[in-house]
Amino acid sequence: MTSSVTLFGIKAITIGAALSMTAGLAFAGDNTISTSAIITSLKAAPATRSLSVDPQSMEKKQREMTLINKVRNRPTRSLSMDERDQLQSLTLDKPKIDLEINFDFNSASISQSSMSSVQHLGEALTDAQLRGQTFIVSGYTDAIGGDSFNQDLSNRRADTIKKYLVDHYHIAASDLVTVGYGKTHLKDADHPDAAVNRRVQVVNSEAQSTAQQ
Repeated sequence: MTSSVTLFGIKAITIGAALSMTAGLAFAGDNTISTSAIITSLKAAPATRSLSVDPQSMEKKQREMTLINKVRNRPTRSLSMDERDQLQSLTLDKPKIDLEINFDFNSASISQSSMSSVQHLGEALTDAQLRGQTFIVSGYTDAIGGDSFNQDLSNRRADTIKKYLVDHYHIAASDLVTVGYGKTHLKDADHPDAAVNRRVQVVNSEAQSTAQQ
């Protein structure tokens, strides 16, 4: 009887340990942001009712539309520094999300570990709540390397994300405006080499500015 109880106890401990390890592995590997979280971050908040139209808001919206139409369908590398700065200013108060998408070393090829993040982005942008809107896809690098190298790398990485979304999710190329910022606008300026700086930011350019909502 004692040996049976001991054997049962050993089996229970073994099974429990195995389940704990499995759960730990699943949790550790499941750090990809969900499709629903991306949708929530990017969709426009309900517009508040106003009895009058704010001329300044209308003028700002018009400037934003003019800028987006100017750079729409343009090659990423063709954007001037001034146009990149204008796009950066436009995105400051728009719904956005940062995705830590890893690429192969010194490459614009999406790493296998980040493929699910890009797929969830594709699912989000083709959801009925977001489909057909215009999004700015911005590429950033960390501070390792020279300015021109990182600028080119960020351009190519933004282009890679756009191509994947167009090819695999049939998103209209004109609905995705790409821009590269190299190692400027670091997310963690205190740690310029940190992985969090190597990111892709997606912004809903058509949403009303959060300050106006």
